[in-house]
Amino acid sequence: MERAQTVGNETDIVSSPPVPTNLAELDRPALEAAFAERGLEPFRARQVFRWIYSRGVTAFGDMTDLPHSLRTSLAADFTLATPQVVVRDRSSDGTEKFLLRLDDGRQIESVFIPDTPSMTFCISTQVGCAMACGFCLTGKMGLIRNLTAGEIVGQVRVLVDALEMRRTRFNIVLMGMGEPLHNYDETMKALRMLADEHGLAVSPRRVTLSTVGLLPALERLAHEAIMPNLAISLHAPTDAIRGDLVPLNRKYGVADIIAACQRFPLKRRSRITFEYVLLAGVNDSPGDARRLAKLLANVRSKVNLIPLNAAPGIPYERPSDAAIDQFARILADHQLTVSVRKSRGRDIRAACGQLIVEGGRHPPAQNLAILAFGE
Repeated sequence: MERAQTVGNETDIVSSPPVPTNLAELDRPALEAAFAERGLEPFRARQVFRWIYSRGVTAFGDMTDLPHSLRTSLAADFTLATPQVVVRDRSSDGTEKFLLRLDDGRQIESVFIPDTPSMTFCISTQVGCAMACGFCLTGKMGLIRNLTAGEIVGQVRVLVDALEMRRTRFNIVLMGMGEPLHNYDETMKALRMLADEHGLAVSPRRVTLSTVGLLPALERLAHEAIMPNLAISLHAPTDAIRGDLVPLNRKYGVADIIAACQRFPLKRRSRITFEYVLLAGVNDSPGDARRLAKLLANVRSKVNLIPLNAAPGIPYERPSDAAIDQFARILADHQLTVSVRKSRGRDIRAACGQLIVEGGRHPPAQNLAILAFGE
């Protein structure tokens, strides 16, 4: 990199030191290419990739199967950015919430939900969100920026080590801050990095991507080699209701989303999950349940009902247990597979798929607005 420096009446061009490449942003093929530029063989890149992702080693000096001279040169040429844990809270039910600081000082949250029935990591894909759903505090932030693939995968690296789960199978849900398909390229790159057999080797079958229905991106996803499980945040059976809850519905309506789901390629015995946040007096009536059942009659699907966890700033309330039970029974009577999500981590404000960071600063842990996932 060059910069201009003026001395007297003359301007000289002064070279600045090159910025080290951040290995966290390189998938294995890109890492092999970067090493090839330095005259290194591909197996050296695979060794480094395994150290980072399979073994959790981030210091080049500790990569003991590399020659000492190579470790020294790598330390000079590369960096490895990793999100830093700022706050770690544990719920009485075992749920853990991690407040993470990124290299630019922005903060995000990741959540660990044990026994769901598998161990599950909930991961963010953006700082904030542009979708502005009416029941979600994250949407009130607007979109601050997309996360990079390295920052998405970095959350998994941090949780694996913090929870001592490097030898434990776990699931990943992309249901934290942000709309994954609004950050399509970085999200898909992150999934390829996670699936790499030389690293964490997380099968796409253990990854669920949740989207409100960005149709062009959903169509792209249908042709990906790495295919996660798909969850559609539907929340209403009609455009009239959903348009008030999910502004994107004014562009891509309910019928458009269902048609795209019917075209979506599913493996044998696979189904699309439809997430439905139940809001008292808004979308929880028996008529809404019957309309939803009719809507999904020709889709290979299952319905995940999510009773709202009310919070300051959300202008809706949780339905009664009787209303929730009645809604679920109507869907089941129409031959739909249905579950009611159990809230986890309420006592640490980790219970609703929502997070808000105001004014560029994160509120204290006891005031954090909720991330939630369940069974």
